[in-house]
Amino acid sequence: MTENAEANAEEEQMDVRVDRHRCAGSGLCMAQVPAVFDQSDEDGKVLLNVPAPGSELAGAVRRAAARCPSGAITLHESGHGPEHASEDESEPGPEHDLERAHDTAGH
Repeated sequence: MTENAEANAEEEQMDVRVDRHRCAGSGLCMAQVPAVFDQSDEDGKVLLNVPAPGSELAGAVRRAAARCPSGAITLHESGHGPEHASEDESEPGPEHDLERAHDTAGH
C-alpha cells in the first residue's frame, strides 16, 4: 500500500452498528456484504462480523445500510468533512444515519 493510500484509509473511519431488536431478518445485508454481516441461525437476525470495515468495503456497506428494510444498520463515519458524522458531533438518530448512508452511496 502506498503512503497516500494509507493516509486515505486512515481518514476513512467507518463504524458499523446494528440494532438486533429492530432487525427484520431479511438477510439483504448478509447477501450484499458477507464479509461484514452474517445472520443468526437461532433467530435469523443480523450479526456483525466486522464493526470497522476497511475503505475497500465502505461503498458496499453504505449500500447495505441504505437497503436495510428495518433501518437496523447505522453507519458512523469520520474524516470526510462536514457531510459525515465525526466523533465530536452529537450522534443523530438512526434515521439520519441511514439518510446519510443513502446520500453518500454514490460518492
